[in-house]
Amino acid sequence: MSEIKVMVTGACGKMGREVVKAVAAQQDMRLVAAVDRSMSGEDIGGICGIGELGVKVNPSLEGAVKEAKPDVMVDFTVAEAAEENISRAIAMGVKWVVGTTGMPRGTVDRLVRESTKAGVGGLLAPNFAIGAVLMMQMSKVAAKYMPDCEIIELHHDKKLDAPSGTAKATAAMVAEAGGRSRAHDTDEPPSRGGEFDGIKIHSVRLQGFVAHQEVIFGGLGQVLTIKHDSLGRESFMPGVILAVRKVMGLDGPVIGLEKVMGLDF
Repeated sequence: MSEIKVMVTGACGKMGREVVKAVAAQQDMRLVAAVDRSMSGEDIGGICGIGELGVKVNPSLEGAVKEAKPDVMVDFTVAEAAEENISRAIAMGVKWVVGTTGMPRGTVDRLVRESTKAGVGGLLAPNFAIGAVLMMQMSKVAAKYMPDCEIIELHHDKKLDAPSGTAKATAAMVAEAGGRSRAHDTDEPPSRGGEFDGIKIHSVRLQGFVAHQEVIFGGLGQVLTIKHDSLGRESFMPGVILAVRKVMGLDGPVIGLEKVMGLDF
């Protein structure tokens, strides 16, 4: 199999730099483009502290695609930028792997339609940590037998969206399996978090956290807690690399890393 040519958008951000380092370490991949509005013209390897890679930061996605002809775009930016980046990648025939969260459901549905119509493979996941995917799938199983549950998610104070994409995806999966949150606010103002698909989600944003979530199930005389902690951004990289490899065999979009891990049960 020939090497996979990868372009990273948001390459100078914290997650983007981790993706650059992870891709550069793979024998079957080659970083061919780094897109970011900051640090234009600088070598992305130097920015990431791994030595020069011969890839200069390009502020233009279209320019980077025309010049480097990547097979796959990996995007960790913000919702508005990701929406535009995915549409442009699809239009230019570039497969996409996206971990950016916060896009409305309507936007995601539109992008899925675009990618399907164009026959361009893509993968959007709320979380690329393998352990987080397992946590979500185990919660889906637990909800069939202990449906009463709530979610607590804790992230760093710079995270823009709340609830997190992982929490919302977990709530949707748990609700589909029959999960629900029974108790509701009885005081004013509301004190028991937000609600998504009938599941209570409590979002914490504080310094010191990276990405953490626990799903708590309550039953007669017992409590089950399924918890996952990402202690550093490198925890997401094995899933990103797996997604890049798997998306090469897709001719349409999928939502969720579990779809290519064989864990969608």
